[in-house]
Amino acid sequence: MSFDFLDALHAVRRDLHQHPETGFDLDRTKSIVRDWLAELGIETHVGAGVVGVLKAGSGNRAIAIRADMDALPITEQTGLPYASMNSGTMHACGHDGHTAMLLGAARALAENPDFAGTAVFVFQPNEEHGLGAKAMLDEGFLQQFPVDEIYAIHNLPGAPLGQISTRPGLICASESLFEIEIQGRGGHASMPHVGVDALTVGAEMVLALQTIIARKIRPGSGAVLSITELNTDGARNVLPGTAILKGDVRAQTTGDRQAIEHFMQQITSGIAQAHNVERRFDFRVEFNETINAGEPTDAAVRAARSVVPNVNGNREPMSFSEDFGQFTDLIPGCFLLIGNGTDGAHGQPLHSPNYDFNDELLAIGTEFWQALVKDRLRIAKD
Repeated sequence: MSFDFLDALHAVRRDLHQHPETGFDLDRTKSIVRDWLAELGIETHVGAGVVGVLKAGSGNRAIAIRADMDALPITEQTGLPYASMNSGTMHACGHDGHTAMLLGAARALAENPDFAGTAVFVFQPNEEHGLGAKAMLDEGFLQQFPVDEIYAIHNLPGAPLGQISTRPGLICASESLFEIEIQGRGGHASMPHVGVDALTVGAEMVLALQTIIARKIRPGSGAVLSITELNTDGARNVLPGTAILKGDVRAQTTGDRQAIEHFMQQITSGIAQAHNVERRFDFRVEFNETINAGEPTDAAVRAARSVVPNVNGNREPMSFSEDFGQFTDLIPGCFLLIGNGTDGAHGQPLHSPNYDFNDELLAIGTEFWQALVKDRLRIAKD
């Protein structure tokens, strides 16, 4: 890879980092991606995201490779010379790097289309809230771009630089958000027996809900249930009549996710009845489990081994969630991790205000995508 090529990738990555955008509000980011693809002569489509289509040879297979584009509502604290210029917004998950790697792959493959078939470059919005993949699918992505397989890669701080890892089957957990509203009867703090203290009922629910993972789901399931908020309308000398619990459930199987929801319903209903209060329960699946298909995973591992020496084809599943699972529910695919390194900002956790994507991955990621496309869209030999 030439110095000019690498300089261009570094420049676009750092430009994206300086100008982060969130959710679906990605006008500047989408324009950069669209213009980059168009200058390469790649057929380009702009909707919720940006899609580039590159055909070569006479092959009839098509594969999609996907990058996420959105940033986070975080105030950057890295002090980097290319730190975010958008106050309160930051690329704290490396989507700037993912986008740059895929732009690099598009350029490399356009300049040397040594494959037979169709490579579809998918630049997705709003991964962080789990809405972007669905939005593209709802627009008719699969009807307009009927691909046989789909792939994505995410950087992983704390893992050795350039290490590529994945696994067949479950790779990322589901995420479900819940909200429980308790309607008691507020009153004077000196006379709690006259009302029904919603805070006490909520506290009982908080403790009881912890027994689900500890006592009702099999050990080693990887499931997590976290209550993250407990809000009331109480005040000084005022017992609350209303309490709201909010939280997050992660699960590695659909069965565990459904069982956790059932037990939450059962436990909160029972406690509410015991205290003679009303309770409202809402449980929403934000991210499905992300499942890697066997053959695409084998292919991704094979391509990775042709690029880097450190490859793990049977890593542990990740506890975080990915809306890439919306795609793999419908198309065979593979989600991979690539080590971001362990030093400085590169080793900081994802979503940390001190995190930064490692630019050394730009060449590795570009070469990996090239190798994968050429493997899956191999030119037939006579």
